[in-house]
Amino acid sequence: MPEVPEGRGTAIPAPPTPHGSPTPAPQEGPDTPRSALSPDVPVPPCDAPAPVPAPVQAPAPAPHLDAPGQPPAAAPAPPADRPPVSPPASATPNPWQNYDPWAPVPAPLQQTSAAVDTEGARRRRARRVLLLGALLLALVAGGIGGVVGAYLERNGVGGDVVALPQAEEEPAGRAPGTVAGIAARALPSVVTLHVRGAEESGTGTGFVLDERGHILTNNHVVEPAGAGGEISVTFQSGDTAEATVVGRDSGYDLAVVEVSGVGGLRPMPLGNSDSVQVGDPVVAIGAPFDLEGTVTSGIISAKERPVTAGGESGEGSDVSYVDALQTDAPINPGNSGGPLLDSRARVIGINSAIRSADDGTGSGTGQAGSIGLGFAIPVNQAKRVAEELINTGRATHPVIGVTLDMDYTGDGARIGTKGSDGGPAVTDGGPGDRAGLRAGDVITAVDGRRIHSGDELIVRTRAHRPGDRLQLTLKRDGGERKLSLVLGSSDGG
Repeated sequence: MPEVPEGRGTAIPAPPTPHGSPTPAPQEGPDTPRSALSPDVPVPPCDAPAPVPAPVQAPAPAPHLDAPGQPPAAAPAPPADRPPVSPPASATPNPWQNYDPWAPVPAPLQQTSAAVDTEGARRRRARRVLLLGALLLALVAGGIGGVVGAYLERNGVGGDVVALPQAEEEPAGRAPGTVAGIAARALPSVVTLHVRGAEESGTGTGFVLDERGHILTNNHVVEPAGAGGEISVTFQSGDTAEATVVGRDSGYDLAVVEVSGVGGLRPMPLGNSDSVQVGDPVVAIGAPFDLEGTVTSGIISAKERPVTAGGESGEGSDVSYVDALQTDAPINPGNSGGPLLDSRARVIGINSAIRSADDGTGSGTGQAGSIGLGFAIPVNQAKRVAEELINTGRATHPVIGVTLDMDYTGDGARIGTKGSDGGPAVTDGGPGDRAGLRAGDVITAVDGRRIHSGDELIVRTRAHRPGDRLQLTLKRDGGERKLSLVLGSSDGG
């Protein structure tokens, strides 16, 4: 055994003792501390169990302070066969009581601040986690699928992919002078009329004249309603209202109806038909075949076209004589009464008649639609008639005071030999009598413009107001004469 230098005070540990064999008492040496020998604690014999001492509440030992420069005392050796002493269950635990560093390590302590989950709770929590995971996976998969589907729909699955060029979206507004710009301003003032009478019904167009609810249209549009029919007005917004006839005139083919209790009406601005020139662009709006709000465009093809419509020429008041504006803008049945607009969205005419194609048999069974020959009443004439219908319920007609021979086939308009009532052909004291006209005179021009028939003379006369002065050119006894005539007036029917 190697020697231990003196003065070190280091204890040599004893060799391990087999379990169950007696442990020899430590030997006291000159350098062994007394605290390590524990002389005050008796060691029981190895062949008898040590008595269990009664629990004693010992005060906590004061902390041991080693003198400076001295090595710390070695821990006491555990007794050989002394079993661990357990305190009574009722005793309060004391961390410093019966401390045994060689005692078996107790089981880990369990926190008591939260309850321990049961097996069912753990299963429910696991199900919730799985459900949330499945939902999240479905959302992600759906998003990816949408993106992939959109890509495939736009670009195809593979191979040759066709991508057609397309213009970018443009602003909705249009320049005021374009057809779209004109239509946008005019459509809120255009209405569709549905007329129902005892024997017939029909559809036509009209436009708002003022905020009081007056609407201008053609006489032949409202005529089927008669005295007991119904007139329904449909506005661009889709609202409908019942209308009543204020006044109508078959000679001018114009009528004014009125709606009540309708707010927000937008009157259509009126232009000047005398300023219109051949070739000017125009826009027509109407409801052909009940297709309301239909917009077509064209030009002014001609001015002062003599047009008659309705009934037979010279037979009563059912015939309309119009000194019309001609246009190639498509006009069809249902456009009647609608506005013909200039490039500033102002009314210059009221669409009233069309010329349809003939099948060559003279039966009139040809194409009943537009062939590019449409006719409109000039707005200057329509304005005067509308004002009279609103103010008095009747319109006045300018007259010459003669009866014409409508069967005359020569060039010009010939004055008949007698009147329709059997009296003189030139009314006594009338405008023609005062101007010097005689029976048999052939009128060939009005204000220097040639006329070729009796219908044309009536049309030229109707283009003026009562009281206007006309310059007539006529043939009498083989010679030509010129006369000045002031137009008279008669009430229309």
